[in-house]
Amino acid sequence: MFTGLVKEKGSVQDLKIAGDGLEITISSSTVAAETNVDDSIAVNGVCLTVTTVSEKAFTAMAVRETVSVTNLSLLKTGSEVNLEPALKVSDRLGGHIVQGHIDGQGEIIRMIRNTNGTEYMIRTDSQTAVYIVKKGSVCLDGISLTVADIDTNVFKVAIIPHTQNKTTAGGWRTGYKLNIETDILGRYIEKLLKSGENSLSIEKLNDMGY
Repeated sequence: MFTGLVKEKGSVQDLKIAGDGLEITISSSTVAAETNVDDSIAVNGVCLTVTTVSEKAFTAMAVRETVSVTNLSLLKTGSEVNLEPALKVSDRLGGHIVQGHIDGQGEIIRMIRNTNGTEYMIRTDSQTAVYIVKKGSVCLDGISLTVADIDTNVFKVAIIPHTQNKTTAGGWRTGYKLNIETDILGRYIEKLLKSGENSLSIEKLNDMGY
């Protein structure tokens, strides 16, 4: 499990086709030094398992399905990526609950720069947009953000300069494809509502404060 709080920007050192998947080696000054083989690391929001590690780099495998549905397929040598190691039991949950399982992709269609940072308008598919709500949480390329607004399949987030400097968001441009993980709580609630169980209803959720 992750929180969407990026610990470090890493750099892709090497990419190799491995069977149907992709072997990715990432240079890292902080995360790699604290990582062991078999650890989970979110790379641009995608949960990957570490297969080898050195003091300044680690290697992870992405299977074909992961590569096909995420922006890992667009990586090149030298590409910067957001890195977050898996949450420890003793850590603070500073962002929101993130699994590292990508629901869909979004495309930046407009950027509005202001003195407090940058607003991004992002278009996604209807299957992903249904789980994105105004003032709710969304994870973009591994960054926990609050949804400022949403209209059909287009939603808006705002990113402050500190986050832009610390993450790959500083290099986002119009047309850039983002990995999107929606809030897991919303997906569970939808499944329960559709299951036909009489124990949960819209009325009961309202009574519980949802």
